[in-house]
Amino acid sequence: MLPIDQRQLHQVTMAWNTVARYDDYASAQAAVDRLSDDGFPVGQLSIIGSDLRLVEQVTGRLTKAKAALSGAASGAWFGLLIGVLLGLFATGSGWLAMVGVGVAFGALWGAAFGFLAHAMTGGRRDFSAVRSLAAAHYDVIAGSAHVDRARVMLGQAGLLPRD
Repeated sequence: MLPIDQRQLHQVTMAWNTVARYDDYASAQAAVDRLSDDGFPVGQLSIIGSDLRLVEQVTGRLTKAKAALSGAASGAWFGLLIGVLLGLFATGSGWLAMVGVGVAFGALWGAAFGFLAHAMTGGRRDFSAVRSLAAAHYDVIAGSAHVDRARVMLGQAGLLPRD
């Protein structure tokens, strides 16, 4: 498969019927929502983010203890699920014991796996982070038969960005 060069990419984007371009997703979403509220056939619209970048927000230092604690918490939730499912087949107060054992074993295994997974990185990633994708801008596009109507409706609503 041949890579797409910038000239080909520009031809593709020019074929899109851009209604409006927004700097953030919330504004593009608000425009489509307004069109929907006003009865526009939103099945003819798309929101396209361009110039994507990966954003990784560092949330703190990650130690082996924190990795084990995080693993224990997620393991406890899984253990709770298993304990409740097994508890359905228990009689009397045996269901509570099943739930308790499930949570305890889940937390124990989760802590062990969290600790080991972090230890195996060898200190190459001693921080926790949240990753997300962000675009430089968002285009609201429409089928060619609907572009002008969408622009007029967004203009009347005051939602067309100023160039």
